[in-house]
Amino acid sequence: MEDTSLKKTPLHAAHVAAGARMVEFGGWSMPVQYTGILEEHRAVREAAGLFDVSHMGEIRLQGPDALGLVQRLITNDASGMSAGQVIYSPMCLETGGVVDDLLVYRMGSDDYLLVVNASNTEKDLAWVRRHAAGNVTVTDQSPETAQLALQGPRAVSILQPLADVDLGKIKYYWFDRGRVGGIECVISRTGYTGEDGFELYLPPEKAEELWNGLLAAGKEAGLAPVGLGARDTLRFEACMPLYGHELTEQSTPLEAGLGRFVSLDKPDFTGKEALARQQAEGLKRKLVGLEMIDRGVPRAGYPVVLDGTTIGQVTSGSFSPTLNKNLAMAFVETPYAAAGREVGVTIREKVYRARVVPRPFYKKQ
Repeated sequence: MEDTSLKKTPLHAAHVAAGARMVEFGGWSMPVQYTGILEEHRAVREAAGLFDVSHMGEIRLQGPDALGLVQRLITNDASGMSAGQVIYSPMCLETGGVVDDLLVYRMGSDDYLLVVNASNTEKDLAWVRRHAAGNVTVTDQSPETAQLALQGPRAVSILQPLADVDLGKIKYYWFDRGRVGGIECVISRTGYTGEDGFELYLPPEKAEELWNGLLAAGKEAGLAPVGLGARDTLRFEACMPLYGHELTEQSTPLEAGLGRFVSLDKPDFTGKEALARQQAEGLKRKLVGLEMIDRGVPRAGYPVVLDGTTIGQVTSGSFSPTLNKNLAMAFVETPYAAAGREVGVTIREKVYRARVVPRPFYKKQ
């Protein structure tokens, strides 16, 4: 019996018709898998996968003071962005803890779009409105925005015949406007899988038409619909952070290894003082990669130990289908964060050996 309190994306009926297993995620009913996580994961690494990401939040900032608001909210520096450009950034509390991580799209002059995590949309909207000042309008565009993600080495060859813009001219972390299958879209070259690919923003009433059109066009090339299960194993192999795991209100972007997205030399932003202090004093813990030596699958929340003492905690862990290894990301105390260091992970009260390894685990060829 389905939970009727859950929000549904415009593609909900299409997922159910395709036999997807639906689960609750961030207050939404979402497909976790269609044929199976391993199969869907491999489709994205070897051919292409299509994801419904319409649950993500979209917050539009417009007006002469829009850039000022963006700059106060995020740790990255948006001042040099051109129209058509996208940047990634954490958004922090005064303490330096992370409210959310998001994408900033510069839609035009005095016009920015924040794409935020589904489970944080309401919290983020309240946070943005609280910091808004001057001549800027804040609009929640989530209800009138559907979003599809097409990811994998064959993404370009599948999408190009349907698109009326030259995809080759869209650089990584840039976007264009055009028609895909005759439907007006914002076409952005971004993603969350470690592969090349695109995210398509379009009106919700056109989502099912485009979803079906893409799957039909890409069928011979191996395009498969992909659920949240493989989305997580794909982002995990590429060591992309997941809010609630690597990023929380108790962890900072510096601890999570996202220092390159923190511009401490830009004018004041929320959390700047705390982050500057943390950088000056040195990090007490760091996010590291772990490769299991013993057979055991590390999971979020498992303790990382050394000589009977807890020195950290796993944030995400999984079997890696691409690398055929059991891997984890974990926060560990800085003295034990060097690559090659042997540590333990406590799994069901037994300690399994692991080794600190560099991140990301997977990089596309």
